[in-house]
Amino acid sequence: MSLPVLKAADFASDQDVRWCPGCGDYSILAQMKKVLPELGVPREKIVFVSGIGCSSRFPYYMNTYGMHSIHGRAPTFATGLKATRPDLMVWVITGDGDALSIGGNHFIHVLRRNLDINIVLFNNRIYGLTKGQYSPTSTEGQVTKSTPMGSIDHPLSPLSLALAAEATFVARSLDAHVKHLGMVLKRASEHKGTSLVEVYQNCNVFNDGAMAYAQEKKQRAENVVELEHGKPLVFGKDNEKGIRLIGNHLRVVDRSEVPDDDLLIHDEKDPNPSIQMMLARMRHPEMPEPIGVLRDVAGVATYDDQINDQVKLAKEQRGDGDLEKLFNAGDTWVVD
Repeated sequence: MSLPVLKAADFASDQDVRWCPGCGDYSILAQMKKVLPELGVPREKIVFVSGIGCSSRFPYYMNTYGMHSIHGRAPTFATGLKATRPDLMVWVITGDGDALSIGGNHFIHVLRRNLDINIVLFNNRIYGLTKGQYSPTSTEGQVTKSTPMGSIDHPLSPLSLALAAEATFVARSLDAHVKHLGMVLKRASEHKGTSLVEVYQNCNVFNDGAMAYAQEKKQRAENVVELEHGKPLVFGKDNEKGIRLIGNHLRVVDRSEVPDDDLLIHDEKDPNPSIQMMLARMRHPEMPEPIGVLRDVAGVATYDDQINDQVKLAKEQRGDGDLEKLFNAGDTWVVD
């Protein structure tokens, strides 16, 4: 019996999408709906788990299973779900506030455990749902409702944090670069292990144009370098510029003055994340910012496989557990 061929519309729920008109979240939602039919996974085998924030409304708009959990704890719920139901494809939808502030600890540990899930982090560098406070990724000096004199915090880089936590798949895309976003989401879904996709997402109400240098097509060529495995890092309107590794620093060079053999060749498969970390630290305006897959390392054991292997081994060695016996084992007391 052949399975029905699904289309993007099949993944749209009957709920009204309640984001502000012009919000970048619409683009991410649209690309997710386009990608999922290409994966050949039945809708009843897909689950979206979210925390709290504008991005966390996402599960309502997908015609799959979903869970709207609590602030910062989506990775925790996803861990329990994937560990007990390894047959499911699990997506965590989160934002820069949800994942990197109250959820920072959970975010780090799901990455280091290499649970076989996909995390999409919407980064608009602001708290949108609670009306415009600064977030962990807001820039220094940014004036918001909670920082009227300008933020004095140093912004957190999601990619750098993920690489430091030994994440096996790390990528970045843009809400306005729809073909690129779809490609990156599909690559993430194909990875065995935790995949993180940071998406630059415009909040046109509280932080409009914060990442226009990367999102707007007219500016993007000069300010963004698209990563391709095995290819040199080049950018510019006519690809006239390149990135070169000089000592332990990355430098922008003119390709007319430097042979292409001297340009940095991107290696997303390198298990040593040193160069990938250097790429993650390239920031506008001093350097073009990378988009695409920074890291895609295969062959690392996943948390869900390991924990289920342990359960299987325990049953083989000790038999099926008995909860009643466990409760009454060891020292017990009767309280009158």
